[in-house]
Amino acid sequence: MSDATLHATSQDPDDFAVQIADQIESFLVAVTEVAKGDEPDSAVPFLLLEVSQLLLAGGRLGAHEDIVPDERYEPDLGPEPDVDGLRERLALMLDPVDVYSEVFDPYEPRKAPVPARISDDLADVMTDLRHGMAHYRAGRTTEALWWWQFSYFSNWGSTASATLRALQSLVAHVRLNQPLEELDGLDTDQDLSEDALAEAAGKVMVEEIAEPLGLRTVK
Repeated sequence: MSDATLHATSQDPDDFAVQIADQIESFLVAVTEVAKGDEPDSAVPFLLLEVSQLLLAGGRLGAHEDIVPDERYEPDLGPEPDVDGLRERLALMLDPVDVYSEVFDPYEPRKAPVPARISDDLADVMTDLRHGMAHYRAGRTTEALWWWQFSYFSNWGSTASATLRALQSLVAHVRLNQPLEELDGLDTDQDLSEDALAEAAGKVMVEEIAEPLGLRTVK
């Protein structure tokens, strides 16, 4: 299935696979456009919207019965598309709010938060979704749905959920005119305790990020 036939009129728009593919394709296109940096002022609100909509597709996949692929072994898709350029452009655009703290498993007791990056998360989600889209475009619909469902549980669902919380928190800090904690100087390869995170975090006022990121005009 080529790009031109991805949304072919012969496909039933009420079909589950078509709806999921449409939502995923919309996310892939939107994040790619945001990463170009043509409209940096609207990047954060737009990403909040797109990740929210993607997680609706994820919720539908999660609630669906287990999808079993047609073939026992996954067909070879060749090399994965490179996302490093997209990751770097997003990181540059989102600086200084790219890094946030996250708890990977809310049901694991006393687990300390660790630093993560919105740019890394979005690039990882894009990789998972593109992998399934390659199957879908090749006409392997069941394989695509199986991959999207499996990777939703194993990776991109929790990653996108964490990203959504970070983006929502960022917008909320700005709209409510509250100070924002910045993970100043931290990186994602550091395994830090909660106390260390709190000690290292610096204060950044909302006014310093609101206008550059298009969340609100600073007066």
